[in-house]
Amino acid sequence: MANATEIRIPVTDIPVSRQPDVSIAVVGSPNSGKSTLFNRLTGLRQRIGNYPGVTVERHIGTLKTDGRTIELVDLPGTHGLSAHSYEEQIAIDVIFGRMQGTQPPDALLAVVDATNLYQGLYLVQQLLELERPVVVALTMLDAAEARGLNIDVEALSARLGGVKICPVVAITGKGINELRNALVGLADQPPPQPTAAWPELTAAARELAKSAIVPLRLAEIGRLLIDGATGVNQNVLDCLGPHAAANVDHYREKLFGFDPPVAREARVRYGWVRDILREVQHNVPPFYSWRTRLGAWLNRPIPGTIGLFLVMAIVFQAVFAWATPIMDLIDDSTAMIGSAVASRLGDGWFASLIGDGVIAGVGSVLIFLPQIMILFVFVILLEDSGYLARAAYLMDRAMRAVGLSGQSIIPMISSFACAVPGIMATRVIPNRRDRIATILAAPFMTCSARLPIYALLIAAFVPRQDVGVLNLQGLVLFGLYMFGIVAGVLTALLIRKTALRGPKPPFALMLPEFRRPNIQTVLIQLWGRARVFLYRAGTVIFAVAVVVWALAYYPRATDIDPALTENQAAAAQLEQSWLGRAGKFVEPAFEPLGWDWRVSSAVIAGFPAREVVVAVLGTVYAVGDDADEVTLSQRLKAATWPDGRSVFTLPMVFGLLIFYACCLQCAATLAVIRRETNTWRWPVFAWVYMTSIGYIGALLAYQLL
Repeated sequence: MANATEIRIPVTDIPVSRQPDVSIAVVGSPNSGKSTLFNRLTGLRQRIGNYPGVTVERHIGTLKTDGRTIELVDLPGTHGLSAHSYEEQIAIDVIFGRMQGTQPPDALLAVVDATNLYQGLYLVQQLLELERPVVVALTMLDAAEARGLNIDVEALSARLGGVKICPVVAITGKGINELRNALVGLADQPPPQPTAAWPELTAAARELAKSAIVPLRLAEIGRLLIDGATGVNQNVLDCLGPHAAANVDHYREKLFGFDPPVAREARVRYGWVRDILREVQHNVPPFYSWRTRLGAWLNRPIPGTIGLFLVMAIVFQAVFAWATPIMDLIDDSTAMIGSAVASRLGDGWFASLIGDGVIAGVGSVLIFLPQIMILFVFVILLEDSGYLARAAYLMDRAMRAVGLSGQSIIPMISSFACAVPGIMATRVIPNRRDRIATILAAPFMTCSARLPIYALLIAAFVPRQDVGVLNLQGLVLFGLYMFGIVAGVLTALLIRKTALRGPKPPFALMLPEFRRPNIQTVLIQLWGRARVFLYRAGTVIFAVAVVVWALAYYPRATDIDPALTENQAAAAQLEQSWLGRAGKFVEPAFEPLGWDWRVSSAVIAGFPAREVVVAVLGTVYAVGDDADEVTLSQRLKAATWPDGRSVFTLPMVFGLLIFYACCLQCAATLAVIRRETNTWRWPVFAWVYMTSIGYIGALLAYQLL
């Protein structure tokens, strides 16, 4: 909108340590090549953080040229300036300068997919009305030419008021230097002056601006007229004077009548876009590439569904199996380093702290990294290639039946390997309610950390016999997997009907053509994910591991019989430690489940990670390094209460299996939930909720069986 005063609603800015010369927001619709272009421009000169007070990531890169430092801010993808998701609202707030703690951008880099000008110009038109300097990057020009689209760039620039348009191919780097030069001094240039697409809206906004207490941009008043006084638009309404509400209603009725405002806006703006396209875009006979043919074939229900399950099977196999050798290497290296440190430092508390606390704590963090890296390699490749959008489209109807969206399928499946990368993969879900519901459902999936416990208890207590053509032990393991799936799905449905109830946003999705992923983008995003995980989640996991070490090490027992073996002495020390005392203290609470203090101690010690439960059982039953062998199974079968009753009966074992199928005993998962939701409310809720279900399930299994 033309001729608006450059004054915005005041916000409180948080000082930043490195002030750039110019800040440019990178704006574009999803799948427009925005992130690939951002990575091409900034390379490794970028950092990742969260916007203040929210869970949406902020990607900031630095572009240094001609003695100036340009800060590029990669905003979440948005189709327009009316928000339909949490991420879109963040992008719009940053564009308008309403995001607390974030400097408003000095200029805008609009990224438009050349194969979809019809949608891209809709957003560009709205951005031009903000009266900020704008440069347009026209991406995927090679794909447009392959589809028979010939775009007159000079004519398009003229119709947009003289805005600079730079055709680029981000994957190959073609046109990047021209775009980089266009960004230099962009903030010093006057805003473009295109022909107003909606003169009536501009006139109404100008009339309302005359009575404003605080001068506003006409574009802000225009969004108030279209979207109504909801959310941040209420602040705009408050700045328009005491009679603003009546005046706004008057102009809304005059502009829209009985039509929905958003629908009216779409008709007007897309009419303007069609007029431009008739002049600047010419179609020639297209060449249908293999990508186009493959995309059309995979859009069909049956081939698409089969293809999706094949892709998911590969991803599942990769995260579950391919990471195992690296995880084993990290585990063995941690043990070897711990032993080397212990041999040099002796048997004192400091040696135990370094070996069993610090080194083991760091190892418990690093051991998740291979799964995270492998998962995100696939996620980034699928997203960059355009397949992820098709997967969400194919699964949307089925997932909506349980209160989720199609974009929840990959995080849910990934959680079978580990809930940590699965929860991190929920970032592809734009709607905040669906994302949190998926996060709360993901820990129910049977992760690899549960398998050692399942294998030990099933092998020891479930009879090895056939049921028809199936093995009973295999059926029990399959039942535990299905139990986790059902519990997770019901949790998502319950939470979406109660705490996260609300209307589901429209599932608008553009299916891009298949394209070759950019290796630089994959590596940069992979490095960012690894760095965030190690820094954020690692600190919490490490701290918890050290605390558990202290509980198991202190106080030192002074009356241990020297005739005991090393394993028996370790068991006696654990019984006298704070951890053993805690197990005895909580034993009355778990006695209705059939657990004695030794099982309770193992459960408490297993809070940082379920994997340590088998090791703690091996210590408490004095079998040491044979904890995963037949020796421990024999000791468990022989364990008794003081009155001679067996501890590990079949009902107690089934209850223990149900408990571990439900209980959230994983500090890494809690830390990542905290990281992804930006609050402790949801991880605390998840821990209490899942522990309660596990306790009740174990109680019913023991008492009824």
